[in-house]
Amino acid sequence: MIENFQQLIQIVQACEKKTIVVSAAEDSYVIKACFEAHKLGLADFILVGNEPEITEICINNSYSSAFKIYHSSDHATAAKDSVNLIKSGEANAIMKGHLHTSVFLKALLNKEQGLNSSNSFISHVSLFEKEYGSGLQLLTDGAMPIEPDLNTKKLIIENAVKLASRLGYTKPKVALLSAIETINPQIKDTIDAAILSKMADRGQISGALVDGPFALDNAISMQSAQHKGITGPVAGQADILVVPNLQVGNVLHKSITYIAHKNIATAVIGAEVPVVLTSRTDSIESKVLTIALACYLSK
Repeated sequence: MIENFQQLIQIVQACEKKTIVVSAAEDSYVIKACFEAHKLGLADFILVGNEPEITEICINNSYSSAFKIYHSSDHATAAKDSVNLIKSGEANAIMKGHLHTSVFLKALLNKEQGLNSSNSFISHVSLFEKEYGSGLQLLTDGAMPIEPDLNTKKLIIENAVKLASRLGYTKPKVALLSAIETINPQIKDTIDAAILSKMADRGQISGALVDGPFALDNAISMQSAQHKGITGPVAGQADILVVPNLQVGNVLHKSITYIAHKNIATAVIGAEVPVVLTSRTDSIESKVLTIALACYLSK
């Protein structure tokens, strides 16, 4: 099991180097993150977008020898060109640069020409080093489904379990989060959590221990769980945190970043190749960690 981000980086450094194509790369922070990842020996990069702007950034920062550059006339074209470089075998993973997420995902999820030909479910997972215990904490989904229904939550759990398995978890512990840890008919999330827990008990969700509802504290802290008298194999030791909706996931992700000051890596699960989907405001360190994770998942 991967215990921390440093171990993740060391594993990737020891593997054959992958190539990542960056859509709309004309952004100094994006290119700096790519350069730092390149210096660490994590990956090679193809920068797709406005060639004059990309070249100017590279020259001004002495990055020129590190990258291949492909010109695209606009953001939509850059996204399509990046997908084509994946399909032609010139790159192993794809990264969002300085373009709207909707434009980027439109090219990725195109049924005829994108990177989701199997129509599998796509979801987003944030990873950070655990505050309690060892290993990486997975958080999902704070980026894609806005108000997931019961079946969508099941798919979100299954995607996160697949990722946890790739990271070395044999039977990850999944906590379904809500505001409280008891079932309240007036709070739909608690009902969904109870149903999903029972579905897992009966084999409708496999490969993981699933329980809920949990408040955040008694999902990750044994002391909190014991204080409230909450028992079970997931209580206080969750590996995967499943939020009830995008709003909770987004706020929790940003709280971990800006209040707890933790670095976060992210993964998009369900596409044919690893996808580096970072926020424009993510730190260089978090971007590099997300690149490392994509390289690890493509090995």
